[in-house]
Amino acid sequence: MHIQHNELEDRGVFYIKGPNGVISELNYSKDNEQQITIHHTETKIPQEGKGLASKLVEHTVLHARKNKLKVHPLCPFAEVQFDRNPSYKDVLSL
Repeated sequence: MHIQHNELEDRGVFYIKGPNGVISELNYSKDNEQQITIHHTETKIPQEGKGLASKLVEHTVLHARKNKLKVHPLCPFAEVQFDRNPSYKDVLSL
């Protein structure tokens, strides 16, 4: 499984591709130089339940740490992942 990343000036996406295109993605906006907001995660129905969206949230957390960013998990799925993983608190935007 290879997570890919595309980023423009004010938004970005982490995604996983399968043989027929994107199977899971996480969209975020860049609020400023110190914070991103996760707006949406989605996994195609045939791929649901395999932990792909969770991996994307984890990858976003690693990206935030590497780039000294805070994360605002506006997406309900991402918010639950932050609640379930106390190790993510260091990047959680207050």
